[in-house]
Amino acid sequence: MQKILIIINDAPYGTEKAYNALRMAMTLQKEHEGETDIRIFLLADSVSCGNSGQKTPSGFYNVERMIKSVLQRGGTVKSCGSCCDARGIKQEDLIEGVQISNMKEFAQWTVDADKVLSF
Repeated sequence: MQKILIIINDAPYGTEKAYNALRMAMTLQKEHEGETDIRIFLLADSVSCGNSGQKTPSGFYNVERMIKSVLQRGGTVKSCGSCCDARGIKQEDLIEGVQISNMKEFAQWTVDADKVLSF
C-alpha cells in the first residue's frame, strides 16, 4: 500500500488550495481504493479546515464535508497542535475524527510517506 502524505497550509476558503488538496485525496481514495493510505496534515491557517460546523452557501464547496469523506474512506487527518493553539482551536472544535498532533508525528509521517504533496 502506497502511503501518501498531503500537507495543507492555507485557510479553507479564500484560495482553492485546501479544496484542491482534498479533491486529490478523495480522487486517490476512489480511483485507487485499497492501494493508498491517505494522510492529511493541516498546518498554519489550514487548521481551520478541521473546524466542525462549517456553513457555506448552497452550491459552494464545503471543506468539512470533504474532510468527512476522506475520513469515511479510511484516511487520517491531523492538525498541528501549536498552530491550533495560536488560533484558539481546541480538540472539541474539530470535526469528529480529526486529531490534534505535533511536529514529531508530522516528521514521522514525512519519513514514512512514499509521496508527499504540499498545497
